[in-house]
Amino acid sequence: MMTPGLLLSLALGVGAPAAGTYYADVVYTGDGQTLERCAVTVADGKITALTPGVSPKDDAVRVKAITPGMIDLSARVANSPYSVEETYEVTPDFRVANTLDLFDVTWERHLQSGVTTVMASPYDDNCIGGLSVVLKTGGAKDVEKRTVRADAALRGAFGSQPSSRNHPAYGAPDDIFSRRPTTRMGVEWEWRKSFFDALYAQGELDAGTKVLRRALTGELPVFAQAWATQDVRTAVFLVEEMKAEGDAKMRLIVDCGAEAWREPELLVRSGAAVVLAPYDHDGRTTDGAFYALESAKTLTDLGVTVALSSHYAAGPGSVLGAQAGYAMRGGLTFDQALAAVTINPARLAGVDDRVGSLAVGKDADLALWNGTPFELSSRVVGVVLDGDLVVAPE
Repeated sequence: MMTPGLLLSLALGVGAPAAGTYYADVVYTGDGQTLERCAVTVADGKITALTPGVSPKDDAVRVKAITPGMIDLSARVANSPYSVEETYEVTPDFRVANTLDLFDVTWERHLQSGVTTVMASPYDDNCIGGLSVVLKTGGAKDVEKRTVRADAALRGAFGSQPSSRNHPAYGAPDDIFSRRPTTRMGVEWEWRKSFFDALYAQGELDAGTKVLRRALTGELPVFAQAWATQDVRTAVFLVEEMKAEGDAKMRLIVDCGAEAWREPELLVRSGAAVVLAPYDHDGRTTDGAFYALESAKTLTDLGVTVALSSHYAAGPGSVLGAQAGYAMRGGLTFDQALAAVTINPARLAGVDDRVGSLAVGKDADLALWNGTPFELSSRVVGVVLDGDLVVAPE
């Protein structure tokens, strides 16, 4: 039952008080535990208690199920020319955090669907676009205050997109796109040249080279878009080549890996993780890639870390919870599907100390459900972000 004060605060858009109790018939912690008839107590933005086997108090917000707030590493919250520096094809030190529009309706769409944390990345028109940032989907209209992890990954893209606007210069160049690369091979060359130059650079290093060095040492994961099989192979072979050349410790996360299921042994060998694009009913995605419904199961069964994504989250079938449901139809267990939208992406982004599972001391980010999560008849009816009830069950 919600008090008049709570209803007033929600109407004003300022959220509920930063303390409260949320009760569910079942609480799924995200790390394999299932707690029945459980109360989740929060205060000052953190979880202070998980108490199973109790009856709900009169002032508790009561729902059927609670999960951790979901996490989307491939959310398209920075999808405009302003979120990429196209003067050059390789801009490792470009920070997408400086370009984000927190007033864009996309943030609210993600939040309403139960996604409380996202990784924002530069738009993929560059070969190497720059530095991604992990931040909350709601809260203050201030990027710094919402940031969970700055410089979380080095973002880039393989495939046709980085070269799609470029064209050969016949005579005098007439725009900045009169340049290479104009093919997939050229995109790969830009990646290889950038990392080899960084590996053997001497003297005082510029800002971009320093970022590439951090990726070579494994401090920054390389978060690379690669839809089709040939691009997944290219990304993996590049990382393996750099490891062999300079004893690098590079970590690869393949984003939008629609055809990663075709090369599971290659991914296992390289230790790469995969973020899967939203499932498309006709099976075809960008770059003509074929996305099999059982992709998540195939990769998970072989030990590849898998995260799911909703991208734009523009319709009911594309939200992250729906993607988990599709993955279950493809063979994932409920616990595996839940991990793919909570703790797995949290670990890949290096923020699992704060989000991704429900535990005392972690951020109080909760998705409140009206039934069993990911079922066709269930939906997110409430969201708690940093302890505030920002979407109220009604």
